[in-house]
Amino acid sequence: MSTPISGFSKLSKSQKISWLAENYFNDAQAGIRVLQQYWNSDQKLQQLHDEFIENTISNYYLPLGVAPNFAINDKMYAIPMAIEESSVVAAASNAAKFWLDKGGFKAKVIQSVKNGQVHLNFYGDSARLEAFFNEVKPTLLADCESITTNMRKRGGGILDLELRNKTQELAGYYQLHATFETLDAMGANFINSCLEQFASSLLREAAKSTLITEEDRLEVVMSILSNYVPECIVRAEVSCPVNELAQAGMSGQEFATKFARAVQIAQTEVRRAVTHNKGIMNGIDAVVLATGNDFRAVEAGVHAYASKDGHYRSLTHAAVSDGVFRFWIEIPLAIGTVGGLTKLHPLVKLCFEMLGNPGAKELMQIMAVAGLAQNFAALRSLTTTGIQKGHMKMHLMNILNQLEATPQEKEAAIEHFKANTVSHAAAVSFLESLRP
Repeated sequence: MSTPISGFSKLSKSQKISWLAENYFNDAQAGIRVLQQYWNSDQKLQQLHDEFIENTISNYYLPLGVAPNFAINDKMYAIPMAIEESSVVAAASNAAKFWLDKGGFKAKVIQSVKNGQVHLNFYGDSARLEAFFNEVKPTLLADCESITTNMRKRGGGILDLELRNKTQELAGYYQLHATFETLDAMGANFINSCLEQFASSLLREAAKSTLITEEDRLEVVMSILSNYVPECIVRAEVSCPVNELAQAGMSGQEFATKFARAVQIAQTEVRRAVTHNKGIMNGIDAVVLATGNDFRAVEAGVHAYASKDGHYRSLTHAAVSDGVFRFWIEIPLAIGTVGGLTKLHPLVKLCFEMLGNPGAKELMQIMAVAGLAQNFAALRSLTTTGIQKGHMKMHLMNILNQLEATPQEKEAAIEHFKANTVSHAAAVSFLESLRP
């Protein structure tokens, strides 16, 4: 059994790997070989990757695919997607092709405001705290001038700062709620720097004010941006006459009605809504990853938004009215096209080039469209042929690789399963029939 190690972060990369191999791998040399197989032969490039995070021992690959034929606001895109799940890229591509001759996707950014809070304890009279805040607010904003100069030159900066009384939710709890426009930056470091300056200035001014006493126990608990951004919203939509939706032996009206009903179910039933929204995030997360953005922040904010009225619901909506089918999404996305990995990771830079080097608002639109396309493809399958037919066809190659099929066996299996149901057991049986 391994014993704790002191100073692990100070070890060299090779020393870290040797310690892991000796203490945690069943076959030390085999484990080391696997790690080394994923190193880049370009030492400078490998060092770049090593320095992205701490205690790096290797690179972890995800497939980078592309979904072509996306018409968004009358502009053509090939969308990069980094994801491990079978059928996601294929589904997005199919949805893009489906809507290509029906006007494509329309998208727009509704708002782009981000926010953060200085969380406070205060146990005195709320009227005195409010009077104090109103008195020092100009000073708090002025103290951030050096932080906001460059952002303001580009048209962004601090939008507002307000005191919020949250004592009904938690005794003694107040917050300074700040809103920001960060333009093409995701803005986490900018926002957090401003918030910490607000906190420092607030305590400094409180120490000099007669409105705040020691008995009030004014204290800064923490200062941090929020990943819940309901004022940073993008909308994407598709629409067409109902009669253009006929497919799989169904009339356009029948398909549209059944599709809209599936969305209504996801609006109503939380167990369905979670899986429904997970499918949306298959598309969005894949683009977030490919562009070097923070998919954990996006996921957290999106799922909170799905619960904004107290009931977790579908992020997409559908309607059939006057012979027209409409399908749309409104979703919060706080992402950036500058900073972070966007200018460091060579593949991220190439993905941006593939997209035409969009700004943050255009990238928000692309991501929202990817999520809408993914959801359309999933619901289209669910309400017609069923999800497994297409998904398992795409999953077949993974099964064959697990079974160590030869190239000839793979070719035969692909042909066989064009007319037969894919399953792990069926693949095993088929390969056994080929092998002596």
